[in-house]
Amino acid sequence: MGLATHLARQQRHLDALLDTLRQETRALARARVDGDELARLAETKQRLFQELDTLERQRRQAQAKLGYAEGGEGARQAAVDADCLEAWLSLMALAERVRELNATNGELILERMRQNQQMLDFLREAAGTPLYGPDGQARQRDSRVSSRA
Repeated sequence: MGLATHLARQQRHLDALLDTLRQETRALARARVDGDELARLAETKQRLFQELDTLERQRRQAQAKLGYAEGGEGARQAAVDADCLEAWLSLMALAERVRELNATNGELILERMRQNQQMLDFLREAAGTPLYGPDGQARQRDSRVSSRA
């Protein structure tokens, strides 16, 4: 298989990964997160990352076998020599978009986890401290959420 064909395969996998990441972003942005959907998307992401890793390893092995230097400069020179520099540059730009969106989704997940932890902490505190005194009136609380209506 030539380099142009190999790059096209990598491009298709990156396109699929970008689509999956966009779905994940939409799922995380919803007020009510669907855990099953996120699990399915995570499995798809994992599979695509593994397949991309295999494709990239194959490309690097071919690059070395053909005598090109390791790394980006050797890959760029191989693309120039195979007359597919534009495809290589497009692939690199797409890979950067995938990296950025994956990082953004990771931040969204961490923020959701922080919010969930804050809610759990509040509920634990509320469960351990009566919300109302013996007179039926709401107790003063030192939390950010007031129990008074």
